[in-house]
Amino acid sequence: MKIDTCGTSCPQPVLMTKKALSGDAETDKIEVLTDNNTSKTNVKKYLLSNGFNVEIEESDDLFIVRGIK
Repeated sequence: MKIDTCGTSCPQPVLMTKKALSGDAETDKIEVLTDNNTSKTNVKKYLLSNGFNVEIEESDDLFIVRGIK
């Protein structure tokens, strides 16, 4: 599952991630795109607190936060 939160600021990226994970189809992989350092940190914390292993890829002004259970 991939979520693009670019152009939004906290808490919106975390809320979008939470909504995506609470849908009918439970997922064990998620990829969140953000262009905000604070959002990157908060999405990472949220995923870690929900049992995901997290890795972050940084490219120019884009952060890709990947969560895998």
